[in-house]
Amino acid sequence: MNIKPAPFTLAIVISLGVGIAFAQEKSTVSDQMTRSGFVLENGLAIPAFDPVKGRELFASKGCVVCHSINGIGGEDAPEFSAELMKKPMNAFDFAAGMWRGAGAMIAMQEDEMGGQIEISGDDLANIIAFVHDEKEQKKFSKADIPHEIDELMHGNPEHGAKPEKETHEG
Repeated sequence: MNIKPAPFTLAIVISLGVGIAFAQEKSTVSDQMTRSGFVLENGLAIPAFDPVKGRELFASKGCVVCHSINGIGGEDAPEFSAELMKKPMNAFDFAAGMWRGAGAMIAMQEDEMGGQIEISGDDLANIIAFVHDEKEQKKFSKADIPHEIDELMHGNPEHGAKPEKETHEG
């Protein structure tokens, strides 16, 4: 018995093959853009989103003083564990949320850290990448937190932070 494929079957197979090839190329392009950023036709630059750099910045810039990831960090602001994040999330929506909370964040930074945190657009892109990357967050530990930030979190009076409340049991 000799069966010939119908012309539409061949078209579907070809379309699927092209679709798979396009999806693979799109993934590669997306990965490349994530690592290097890109410039839109209108001249706007989209920075790279590097979760490894973001992990370091989340701790060193002091985000961890108020925000936690995987139970590590402060409790004065929303938790940023990746499994709690909307997927997909528009990075500009995340930044807009930060903008809406800027007054409270700056007041807390001045109170807890002695001044406003300075971050660049590249820093923000990297922090956003970390906040949304479950794989990179699994690497986050207390060892990532610089000594001076850890002292702020745990109340070293020399740095102007409030000492932790003492609890007495028994």
